[in-house]
Order: sequence, then structure tokens, then C-alpha cells
Amino acid sequence: MRIVVALGGNALLHRGERPDAAVQQTNIDRVATALAALAQEHELVVTHGNGPQIGLLAMESEADPALSAPYPLDLLGAQTQGMIGSLLARALHEALPGRRIAALVTHTLVRTDDPAFTRPTKFVGQVHSRATAEKLARERGWHIVRDTTGWRRVVPSPAPERILETDTVHDLLGLGTLVICAGGGGVPVTAAPDPGARTGVEAVIDKDLTAALLAEDLKADFLLILTDVPCVYERYGTPDQRPLSDVTPADLRRGGFPDGSMGPKTEAAARFVERTGGLAAIGALEAAYEIVHGGSGTLVRPHLTVG
Repeated sequence: MRIVVALGGNALLHRGERPDAAVQQTNIDRVATALAALAQEHELVVTHGNGPQIGLLAMESEADPALSAPYPLDLLGAQTQGMIGSLLARALHEALPGRRIAALVTHTLVRTDDPAFTRPTKFVGQVHSRATAEKLARERGWHIVRDTTGWRRVVPSPAPERILETDTVHDLLGLGTLVICAGGGGVPVTAAPDPGARTGVEAVIDKDLTAALLAEDLKADFLLILTDVPCVYERYGTPDQRPLSDVTPADLRRGGFPDGSMGPKTEAAARFVERTGGLAAIGALEAAYEIVHGGSGTLVRPHLTVG
């Protein structure tokens, strides 16, 4: 079975953790352990988030007196793809000796007229207190909004139209390679005004929506979205919260899940199932194997069995 795995930002950094290299390495080792059993039985393509990492690089770039201007988000996204891809590849090589593994920097085409450029919504970087957030907004012109545990920077998140290296990923899979790609949703580029050119843009693409598009284009059988909760919860965080174990895309669309957390995950799962008739699931990283084999998580399928 061909599975596209979308790792949440918690794969490298948990909320509140220092963004040190050693911390990220420890968390990456957990990822490799969780995915190794799946990789023994199935064809895997692994994508990942980059919110904490690109936010950290953006802050460092903004504060660096050696620079006449900070690095744009597309180049910072490419840097995080390289760093996280290298960490994942090394850990997976150790967990899967003898397996072909490749980390690929990929680019994702977006539309120049996407309305997301005028409505920043994608969280990047660390959580700040309100006072620090207001100071950063004043000094750096950042858009800052409240997250679940504090205040964070938000940037434009245009819809992914096409992953430009999909054919290369397909060829690598044909050679038996476990491919790591589309990190952070891919480096955002536009084709305008010259269709043959590729111009980077100031944005971060949602990695789950990119993973769904990649899974569709690769004709994957399963989209597996891994995060830090065991499943999708209806009315999450309230006394009436209820776990969802077996749902359809229509069920997810009625859920009203928030844009800043579970919303993109449920939308990605619903899109993949609707467009391909395949299966998707959302659940905890440590339960990856059990989720695919029906023992954990929220399974999304075209129709529920009655009786």
C-alpha cells in the first residue's frame, strides 16, 4: 500500500520546548521509531511541518545586523526543508538499515491572486506573551494573533496548486525509495508573469493540504495525518467533547474545526477521500502503525458501513 504521511510540527518540537538541535534530534528519533514498522510493510512518502523552525529562522534573520534585509519566507522554508529532511533521513536510515531513503527539497505552485495573501492565517514561530507579541508587531510589522496558549505570528497561506517535483517523487518510489518531501508545504512559488519562471513568495503553505494534493497526484491508497492527539474530537476542549473514530468527509465538514489547529487536517483528509475514494486517518504519532491497521485514530472513508 502506498501511504503519504503528514507529520505535525510536534514531530520536532512540542509546545514549550526549547528549539535546540538536541531536542529536535530526540523527537526525530521518536518519529523514526513510529514509522519504521509501517515502512517495513508499505511504500511511504513522508511530509512534515516547519512552523516552529521557520519562525525561529525568521526572528534570527530579522534581528541579524549583518543583513540589509531579512531573508524571505520562501528561502527560510527551503532551509527548514533541508534541515528537517536531513534529520529525518539520518534517523530513518538507522531505523531501516539497507533501505533507500531520499530527502528532496520541493516547490509548490500557488496563484498570485490567491486571497490568502491579503488575509494572513498561518501560525509560524514560537508562542509569545501578549506584551512581547505587541512589541514584535510594532517593531517588525508582523501580524500577530492569539493561539490556544498565547500569541503567535501569522503569515499568508495560499492554497497549493501543484507540487513541481511530483514526477521525481514518483520515479524515486519506483526504485523502492522512502521519500521525504514537501516539508512545510513546499517552497511557495508562482509562475507569473512568465509561465516558465518560478518566483518565490512570502508565504507558508499548509503542509496537510499539500500532503493531500501530493497523495492524490501519486495515486496513494492512504493519507495518514499524525499529530499530538489520539484522534479528532468533536467539541474539543469542552465538557461535551467526543472522540470521532469512523467518519465520512461530510461528517468532518459539519464539525466546525478551527483553522489554527484541527481545521486544515480535517479538510485535507476530506479532500483526499472525496477526490480519490481512498482512505485517510488522523491520530497520534506513536500509534501510526495501529492507525493504519484500524486500531486507533479517526478513520475517514467515503461511506460508512451500515449494520
